[in-house]
Amino acid sequence: MADGRPVFRDVIGVLTSWDGGGLTIESRHGVSARFAADLLVAGKPVPPFPARNVPMPGITPAELQRAAARGWPAVEQQPLGDWVLRASAGFTKRANSVQAIGDPGLPLDEALDLVRDWYAARGLPALVEVVDGASPPELDGLGDRLAPTTVREARLGGLTRAAAPDSWRQVRLSRTADRDWLSLYRRVGDDPALEAAAGAVLHGGPSVWFAHVPGPDGTPLAIGRMAVDGDWAGFSAIEVVPAARRSGLATTVMAVLAARAAEEGATGAYLQVEADNHGAQALYDHRGFTTSHTYHYARLPQR
Repeated sequence: MADGRPVFRDVIGVLTSWDGGGLTIESRHGVSARFAADLLVAGKPVPPFPARNVPMPGITPAELQRAAARGWPAVEQQPLGDWVLRASAGFTKRANSVQAIGDPGLPLDEALDLVRDWYAARGLPALVEVVDGASPPELDGLGDRLAPTTVREARLGGLTRAAAPDSWRQVRLSRTADRDWLSLYRRVGDDPALEAAAGAVLHGGPSVWFAHVPGPDGTPLAIGRMAVDGDWAGFSAIEVVPAARRSGLATTVMAVLAARAAEEGATGAYLQVEADNHGAQALYDHRGFTTSHTYHYARLPQR
């Protein structure tokens, strides 16, 4: 109160929760403000912070691959020289493989034997992530090439302008993936250990956001995940229910996430998509993504 009159203050940011305890707003700088619902006088949509139309920041394939690993962090990680052993109860190959970039600090045969033993002790197959142009060249012919993957990159500003601003209002942002979000993700079964590992990986990372578009019954029509790490925003889990595909929902979800990343200072976007996912590849081509590099997994044979 001032001179007997109420004093109003603005709180600008993303509404991340509204429950019986009140509202939580997160600012563009990552600071959360929480207040009781009865203090709310009025609210209105505020246009997202405009993404700057600037060139992508420079980054090497090795640096981008390491950034992607930070944005999808394994539950258990152990360094092996420059390499990183990763395990997450079998949830995704990315989180259950050794990232073989640089020098393992041991002769290659000894390093691979250690990798075999480390994964065998955890009941997991010994997978090696082989990054073209960044992993030791001797690994390129190691075993079968599993899940060949393309790493794509784009200017963040182009993504924010790909969807009409009027469509953005249907997207909801959150710091957590709830059961409805996970129901569309469809990569977690009934195994409690796998579910716990998935939760840790999905919510890990420097600054993680989850997006969804609710349908008429409240269940998601589309979802997406993003991890912001300095200049770069990594996109993953862009999913749309079959009945709602080709309606622009994936583009809208990515636009809203990109705008949030821009508010945190990012200017570049990246994602990883399997080479044979032609539908996704075409979508990302249309959104201005180009190829940074490729990688695959090699499965070490048992001794």
